[in-house]
Amino acid sequence: MRRFFSKNYSLGVIFALFAGLAAPTASGADVPAFRATKPLRLIAPGAPGGILDLSSRLLGKSLSEQIGQPVIVENAPGAGGIIGIQAMLHAPADGYTLVMGSLGPNAANYALHNNLPYKPDDLAPVVQVLRMPNVLVVNSESPVKTIADLKAYAAKKPNGLSVAVSTSGSSGHLAGELIKQQIGISAVNVIYRGAAPALSDLLGGREDFMVDNLITSLPLVRSGKLRAIAVTTKARAPELPDVPTMAESGYPDIDVSVWIGLFASAKTPPAVVRELNVVINKALADPMLRERLAEQGGTVVGGTTEQFAAFVRAETTRWTHVIKDAGIKVED
Repeated sequence: MRRFFSKNYSLGVIFALFAGLAAPTASGADVPAFRATKPLRLIAPGAPGGILDLSSRLLGKSLSEQIGQPVIVENAPGAGGIIGIQAMLHAPADGYTLVMGSLGPNAANYALHNNLPYKPDDLAPVVQVLRMPNVLVVNSESPVKTIADLKAYAAKKPNGLSVAVSTSGSSGHLAGELIKQQIGISAVNVIYRGAAPALSDLLGGREDFMVDNLITSLPLVRSGKLRAIAVTTKARAPELPDVPTMAESGYPDIDVSVWIGLFASAKTPPAVVRELNVVINKALADPMLRERLAEQGGTVVGGTTEQFAAFVRAETTRWTHVIKDAGIKVED
């Protein structure tokens, strides 16, 4: 397994107060923006072409303009995001290495794994980046056009169906488990190392369906290569106005959103974490970035470190209950 370590650098953070860059904290006080003297490393714990990779690269461009240094995106896929989280934790806790976290590694993994090599207290939430729906998709040549069709199709398959899963513990994985339970079908999970290889096999007819992030499936739906059956959020996705929700399809208890956000090591000085929050919020306010993410089905969130930390705690509690009630297991 590849090991990720950064060279030892001296602390190079210059604390400078610029009124134009400052943003209010939860307490209403202003804090200075993070000013970098070397490149910032942003770890995407997923394969190239997936939501963590795409969003990291889009944000990295805008963030680079804010800090005046390159933002180097480094892919670290595998083990349900665990490898990427560890890569960040192995680096110096100086604010120059961040990881793009998500529901799987930063909420669900605590209930999915018995021997997780990190705990919530090891991570410092910096800022929530975006949220978006998941979408259940099938190959365009599949006979399945509705959730009712999927249930009927599964009934004709004595050995059940196969569902492509981009990453163990991801929102797509968990939403897929809820869907299987709610509609009463059997489907074997085929775990991949990212959305791109999972979608490739779905397109090739080797898997029956997939619950995917909208950002990676949307281009394939628009091109006619995939058919969108339902979205997993309470409201329809504006990018797919004709695609019903799971609630509209008869399953009102299914409401799962994709979310991603940046985390630093908990050993990072709190002042640096707050400064990073300021400058990343500034990057998220970039109209070009917001437009690009909206085109892919994402809604920029932003906010304070306190707001993101509270959100992560709530998501961890929610999915711990769901995973235990559903009996979802992964092998360590």
